[in-house]
Amino acid sequence: MNNRLFTLSRRHFLRNVGIVGAGLGLGPLFAAPARADDTPLTTIKLAWGQTAVCQSPISVALKQGFFKKYGLNVEPVNFSGPTDALLQAIATGQADGGIGMALRWLKPLEQGFDVDLTVGTHGGCMRLLTPKNAGITGIKDLAGKSVAVSDQASPIRNFFAIQLAKQGIDPDKQVNWVQYPADLFGEALRKGEVQAIASDDPQGWLLKKRYDLLEVDNNLSGEYANLTCCVLGLRGSLVRENPAVARAVTLAIVDAQQWTAEHPAETAKIFAPFVPGSVAPDDIAAMLREHTHQHHSTGAQLRQEVAFYVNELKTIKVIRPDTDAQRFAEHYVPELIPADAMHHDHHVAA
Repeated sequence: MNNRLFTLSRRHFLRNVGIVGAGLGLGPLFAAPARADDTPLTTIKLAWGQTAVCQSPISVALKQGFFKKYGLNVEPVNFSGPTDALLQAIATGQADGGIGMALRWLKPLEQGFDVDLTVGTHGGCMRLLTPKNAGITGIKDLAGKSVAVSDQASPIRNFFAIQLAKQGIDPDKQVNWVQYPADLFGEALRKGEVQAIASDDPQGWLLKKRYDLLEVDNNLSGEYANLTCCVLGLRGSLVRENPAVARAVTLAIVDAQQWTAEHPAETAKIFAPFVPGSVAPDDIAAMLREHTHQHHSTGAQLRQEVAFYVNELKTIKVIRPDTDAQRFAEHYVPELIPADAMHHDHHVAA
């Protein structure tokens, strides 16, 4: 077995990586709440994609005081770019943590980024959509077709490419993945430039509704029903040097995820101001109900899910064949929260 993954100095690697700039964007709703006592809050910078509906629990944690509950003052850093740039910001210390898609982050982690994954936040925000008259009713039917994607390394493309590979279809040679800005997906489909769309929410859900599209597949079908798709990553040095703070951030996110699962309509109202295009709170709530925000895996369960995805990514040659999936998961998923603590902290008050 090749041990390069674990002999590579992550610090040496990061010295040779360009730094991605991040603008600090504090939402108007999120002034730090007043403390009832004199205990100082620990300030943490948390990067988030403010337009990504699957990250709406961060807005809940800020608004509802879940971070304060665990002694944290969170400064939200607005990241509108791809989540691999967000991962780089965490690894280089511009942010202490953030949420991104596992299928986007695992390759940079394999290359040595110093970020630990502490909780899987939810599943269910990837959709494969097609017109109902396109003759595409299953993943196999994509052979010979053109599919719109946001970029060629998109985690959504990776997910559906994995499904094609499992069906014996070469996703690189037998399917034409065409890159478009997400706001042109519908037009590309209408003009017949593509026969299907691989998208995440909110665009995926909204396109399905607007054009009355067929949802051919998603990342909650079959064996994926109880898997996370998004993960909280924390700066590796934070986890090593201050595990109590890392645990506090993780538990605050768990609480916010659970609150979102139990209160989708209220979450939608909190999050709606961040979604471009004036999306109705009722539509956001409907999306949230289709996601599994009650699924927040940590420790051994998250290691199992990460190892599963590492092996999945090998099938489409994103992860090296000699990378040991279980060892990778043990390396990047710390044991921050005892299982009994998760049991007690799992449900939060209304």
